[in-house]
Amino acid sequence: MLLAVQSSPLDFIPIALMFIVALGFVVFVLFATHQLGPKKKSKIKSDTFECGIEVQGNARLPFSIKYFLVAILFVLFDVEVIFMYPWAVNFKQLGLQGFAEMLTFVAFLLVGFYYIIKKGALKWE
Repeated sequence: MLLAVQSSPLDFIPIALMFIVALGFVVFVLFATHQLGPKKKSKIKSDTFECGIEVQGNARLPFSIKYFLVAILFVLFDVEVIFMYPWAVNFKQLGLQGFAEMLTFVAFLLVGFYYIIKKGALKWE
């Protein structure tokens, strides 16, 4: 005969204690480094440093929004392709239903890709 084991709130005290100790350590280290660290400020120390090369111009030039849009779309479609790997590994076990579900997933993916192309999001000027 198997006995059901009930967990009580007291069983979670070590986990709560671990979180409290970890949070306390982080707060302590941040406070200690702020208090013990050097506080000497100068123009040379505050100046930007790029691999020993002298600074030329302003580093705050605006980027084209197309760059960020392409990067976000790449990540979006890359993550969607990652979802196909478990399906491919379990292809035989999933059977016809799994195949139909993957076709639906790919159809949604292609509809989104078609929408992006129609909007001209990937056209560079």
